[in-house]
Amino acid sequence: MRRPHRRPGMRAALDAAAIPTFSGPRPMAGSADAIRFMRAPGRLPRGRRVYAIGDIHGYREKLSALHALIAADLAARPTGSAVLVHLGDYIDQGPDSAGVVALLASGPPVQGVPVVNLLGDHERMLLDALSGDRAAATDWLWAGGKEALASWGLSADLPREDWEAALPPSHVSWLRGLALTHREGDYLFVHAGIRPGVPLGEQARDDLVTMRHPFLSTEQDLGVIVVHGHSSSPSVPIAVNRIGLDTGAGIGGKLTCAVLEDDLVGLLAV
Repeated sequence: MRRPHRRPGMRAALDAAAIPTFSGPRPMAGSADAIRFMRAPGRLPRGRRVYAIGDIHGYREKLSALHALIAADLAARPTGSAVLVHLGDYIDQGPDSAGVVALLASGPPVQGVPVVNLLGDHERMLLDALSGDRAAATDWLWAGGKEALASWGLSADLPREDWEAALPPSHVSWLRGLALTHREGDYLFVHAGIRPGVPLGEQARDDLVTMRHPFLSTEQDLGVIVVHGHSSSPSVPIAVNRIGLDTGAGIGGKLTCAVLEDDLVGLLAV
């Protein structure tokens, strides 16, 4: 996608707004005042800001800490409008899947900022299992479902047919209400990726929540810049057509948030 022409005077305006920029490696800031912005592959409308958080995998403490950094950034750099997007995979692997779901099911975690919660493949496995899919139940237990059940105080030996009745109804309702995609400016937010060559309106649900290749390896114009999780990396890949935000929180890595505004991107991580 061709980058729109930069408006005259925008750099001076950004400098005047005290937005620090950075042209070297992609730094992940551990505090709001340490964010360094880089040129992004896409653009948002002026005055709009998006905070996008990658795969959480049961780490409520990290998620709460990242929400606090977002609140601090908003206090230091107010904006006309903002939205918080979680890219899916809230459960499994980490110690507190139940706590993550309880936190997000209770409403927007950053005061005054609306939130969009996307479906990840781990939630999809659990939901399919609750709908009677025995293979999905087996896959989910293998992929971290045992740890998730334990966080709800449930045994991994509990029969699959009893899972839904044993889980908090508000948690199940929240999981069933997760969105597949979200669009902002040049960006499409989705858990895993999209299939190159397929129109956005015809993308398969399975690809949106599980896609890796050929999505990860293509540099073709996809019609949007895809902001995604699912495929973990210790650093954030920023390519001409995508930004990947799964930095391995579930396997001991950091939990990362992209801060997108104008044609810039900064990174927060805990």
